[in-house]
Amino acid sequence: MRRLGTALLSASLLVGCGPSSSEPSPEPEQQQASPLTTTDVDVAPECQGILTFVNTAPFATLDDYLPNDVVTNLVARRATAPFVSLADVNSVSLVGDTRLAQLEAGARAQGFITSGCVGILDQLAVSVDDAAAIVHLVNTVDADTMFIVLPNAWNGASTLLNLRPFTSVQAISNAYGIGPASLRNLRNAANIGYSLEMLSTAVNALPDDLPSVNLILGFNAQNVLEGAYGNDRNNGGECWGYAPGTLPNSNWTVHTAPATAAQVYSDVNSVVSFADYIGDIDADVITDGMADLQTRIAGRTFKGCRLSYQDGPWAGIVVNFFLDTSSNFKVLTRWHWVE
Repeated sequence: MRRLGTALLSASLLVGCGPSSSEPSPEPEQQQASPLTTTDVDVAPECQGILTFVNTAPFATLDDYLPNDVVTNLVARRATAPFVSLADVNSVSLVGDTRLAQLEAGARAQGFITSGCVGILDQLAVSVDDAAAIVHLVNTVDADTMFIVLPNAWNGASTLLNLRPFTSVQAISNAYGIGPASLRNLRNAANIGYSLEMLSTAVNALPDDLPSVNLILGFNAQNVLEGAYGNDRNNGGECWGYAPGTLPNSNWTVHTAPATAAQVYSDVNSVVSFADYIGDIDADVITDGMADLQTRIAGRTFKGCRLSYQDGPWAGIVVNFFLDTSSNFKVLTRWHWVE
C-alpha cells in the first residue's frame, strides 16, 4: 500500500504548561510524541487532550474560553455521554468552527495539549507529524494522484497544484477549494495510503457499457437510500445496522446487527474481480487497493444496505453501500447487469 514512511515523523519535543490544580491531568500519551494518525479519525493522538478538556474541565474553566450558552450545552451533553470525536462536539447546538478553535485554545492554555498538536484545521485535529506528512504529499504527488486523492474537490486539487510548494498545513487548509472533507482525504492519503482511491478510479474509468460496475468512495447515504444510484423501480432491499422504522421503505429486510468487514471485503472484491474481467485492470493496482481496503476495514463494523432495482425485463441494478460505524470511511458498489 502506498503511504509515507516513518522518516517523515517529526522530532519536535512536546512542551507546555501543566493543568491547574482543580482539573484532571492530561493522560501520559499527550505528553509524548505519537506515530502518524493511521486510522480515519478526526483527532490525532497528540490532540486527544482537546476531548479530555471538553469532557472534564469544570464549567467555570470552559466559561473562560467559550460563551456561557455554549458551555451550558456542552456540559449538559457530556453528562449523558462523553465526547468521542470533534464531530461529536460539533454536533452540539451553537458549536462551530469558531467554538472549536476556542476549545483548542483552552486545552492548550490548560496544558491538555502541547506543541505536538498543531491544532484544529477544517474540523480535523492535526499533529505535527500529520502536518509534515500532508505537506510532503501535497508538494510531491503528481497531478493525476492529486485528483485521485481529492475526487470531489477538483477546484481544491487545482489550487494546490498551482500554488505548491507549501510550507505549512495551515496554508493548505486555507487554500481555495479545500474544506473538511478534502483536508481529511489528504491526511488519510498521507498517513493511511491512497491505493484504494487509485483502484476506485481504475474501476470507474471503464466504459459504461452494459454490464458495468462502479466502486465509489464519496457519496451521501441518505441520497443512496432514496434511489440516487438506482432508479424509481426498487424491488427490494436488505439493510444492516439500522433500527426498524428508520428506512424509507418498510418492505425492506432490516437487521439491527451491523455488517462485518468480511461482508464489505467480499462485496468490493466481487465488483473488482468483474471489473478486471471486463477491463483488465493492472494487477498491482488491484493488489494494493484491496490490501488498502483490508487495512481500513479490519475489525470494524458497518451500517449498510443492498438495494435492488428493475431496469426492464432483462436488466437490473444492485447497489451495496457500507458506512463505518466509528469513522468516516464509506464505500459503495454498483452493478448494472443485463442478461
